[in-house]
Amino acid sequence: MKVSGVFVVTGAGEAAMLRESLPALHAQVDELVVVANGRGSRPDSLPDDVRVVENEQLLGFSANVNKGIEATTGEYVVISNPDAVPEDGCIAVLAAFADAHPRCGIAGPKMLNPDGSLQASRRSFPTVGGTLVRRTPLRTAFPPLHWQKRHYLLDAPTDQPLQVDTMLGAFLLMRRTMLEQIGGWDSGYKLYVEDIDLNYRAMKSGWERWWVPAAVVRHEYQAVIDKHYFTRRNLWHLRAMLRFLRKHPERLFALR
Repeated sequence: MKVSGVFVVTGAGEAAMLRESLPALHAQVDELVVVANGRGSRPDSLPDDVRVVENEQLLGFSANVNKGIEATTGEYVVISNPDAVPEDGCIAVLAAFADAHPRCGIAGPKMLNPDGSLQASRRSFPTVGGTLVRRTPLRTAFPPLHWQKRHYLLDAPTDQPLQVDTMLGAFLLMRRTMLEQIGGWDSGYKLYVEDIDLNYRAMKSGWERWWVPAAVVRHEYQAVIDKHYFTRRNLWHLRAMLRFLRKHPERLFALR
């Protein structure tokens, strides 16, 4: 089996999003699994060949991704958020690119906002200073997309594949061999930073991460923690970043 697809769904709102995203992904993969995490997460109706993994208790995002990976057998696994909709041929492009680049452990598509503009889904690894700007009221005075162009790779080419540090975990094609080598996603993360950690551990193990613009996904990036401060989600992000720094303390010295 070539490519498996995994959705993680938490709540009725995300289940409703599958009405558009699931058919788009289902048509492009060899098997599809929905991990239903919490009350109302199981979609009302699904194609007969789509399997559902239901949790007896709530789990964090990474733990749910791992359950989806374990329930599939494809050479590649695509993890997709319910609000990410791949355009026709997206998966074929990513899989063909990974086939042609044996050290490509993770391939990500060009992601577009609902208005068709380019989404800043490809990034360099975070620094302490940059994170403080993005996650505190300093963001108001120093808008990250203006002041942190290097982090968001805003001046990098957009018409050709690009090796990057990390990409948003909203839609990624991952090589199963890589996942097995690095131990999958770190289930110690509740929410946030788990995609950065995945890419960082892939890098440490010698796997490449590629942004492939010929593959296109439309994504309504929620960015909840970018809009408010001192909320429960901001606390989750802080805890996640502290976990990342405990695991990878060398990032404390990456000032720029």
